[in-house]
Amino acid sequence: MKLSELSPAAGAVKPAYRKGRGPGSGNGKTGGRGHKGQKARSGGGVRPGFEGGQMPLQRRLPKRGFNNIFAKRYAIVNVCDLNAFNDGDTVDAAVLLEKGILSKTYDGVRVLGNGELTKKLVVKAAAFSGSAAQKIAAAGGSAEVI
Repeated sequence: MKLSELSPAAGAVKPAYRKGRGPGSGNGKTGGRGHKGQKARSGGGVRPGFEGGQMPLQRRLPKRGFNNIFAKRYAIVNVCDLNAFNDGDTVDAAVLLEKGILSKTYDGVRVLGNGELTKKLVVKAAAFSGSAAQKIAAAGGSAEVI
């Protein structure tokens, strides 16, 4: 089979519907647009959200919240996730991505203290919670902020 031999299934392709081509077509004269009015014109219609001059909903509702565009977004790793590594390993963002523990690093990696750590590791990350740093040190490893 070749690309040139492919064709759509029978009945899948209908002929183009030609509007405004006489009364016999069932869609002549006004071409399905009704009589006069804004939507009957060539550029007719209104933009999304327009309510005919009434104050639109998106302007009637109060503004809420605040978006801090300068905030750092960290990828989160828990201490218990680090047990996937061997004793003496150095763990950083690249190794976490490679191992599949993280799918994205965003602005850096932050290690949180959920769970227990049984391996002695050198962990390099952008930020550590207090409990995470304590647990890494208690296991004999070190937490380095990069």
